[in-house]
Amino acid sequence: QLQASGGGSVQAGGSLRLSCEASGHTFSNYYIGWFRQAPGKERDFVARISHGGGTTYYADSVRGRSTISRDNAKNMVWLQMYSLNPEDTAVYFCAAAPFHSTIPRDYVYWGQGTQVTVSS
Repeated sequence: QLQASGGGSVQAGGSLRLSCEASGHTFSNYYIGWFRQAPGKERDFVARISHGGGTTYYADSVRGRSTISRDNAKNMVWLQMYSLNPEDTAVYFCAAAPFHSTIPRDYVYWGQGTQVTVSS
């Protein structure tokens, strides 16, 4: 089970730190990814981190202004987002996959989502 939190409303240029807490499974066995979905749009890949946190991968839309990190001892993953703009407005989901992927269907466990709203 995954629980996402940390969303909120910010002005353009602001920052947010999203959190994802895992329970019920061997957390360190999984890649953890963040996805986002705006109203009327598909769920898009944002970032992912490998089992041990050694490798990360970002979507072009957030690369350079986001940092994904994890602490397996705490069963936590974070997504720090900077320089937010209105196009970042969406519901953000964390998810777990057994291998590297940017495709939602490859992720087997999903959190409930947290809303991020960026105003201009």
